[in-house]
Amino acid sequence: MPLIAETIVTTRNLAGDVHIAPLGLIKDGDHWIIAPFSPSRTLENLRENPVAVANHVEDVRIYAGCLTGRRAWPVRRAEKVDGAVLQAAISHWELKVDRVEEDDLRPRFICSVVATGNHRAWSGYNRAQAAVLEAAVLVSRLNMLPVEKVESELAYLDIAISKTAGPVEAEAWGWLMEKVEAWRAERNSVSG
Repeated sequence: MPLIAETIVTTRNLAGDVHIAPLGLIKDGDHWIIAPFSPSRTLENLRENPVAVANHVEDVRIYAGCLTGRRAWPVRRAEKVDGAVLQAAISHWELKVDRVEEDDLRPRFICSVVATGNHRAWSGYNRAQAAVLEAAVLVSRLNMLPVEKVESELAYLDIAISKTAGPVEAEAWGWLMEKVEAWRAERNSVSG
């Protein structure tokens, strides 16, 4: 199994519009692979402007926010690529696409790191932050996973939230649970 680094990827189209999306980047030797689903704004932007920035953030609201329609996070210009760095980034990688492996569902953009930035020290995720990150992955796949898997994993992750969440993690969890409740309501209306 390859190493996957959970990041917030920023891409920019040629008009200068920045798109912010949570994506797991796949380690491949000296390269990182971005594999956005088709169709997606990230995919469109990479085809138009083949660079990206992988942002490493401590504030898990950014992951939850991207999945729940809250994408207005402050950015600044990247240094080496025509991209954007999240102001909340603890560190970042500036990436350029070296080649593309086409696929109808998830093309793979093989990227080189052309610049990095470390902005402040980071002590790692606590249990609640890790739970929000895992819940964000589940929420991004609600219609792809079996209902039982989603429900059992959310119940387990809720333990970490109830025991260790601060206000930021609780807010992020709340946003994700709003999305889950809408998914549950939709399922119940279809089956009822």
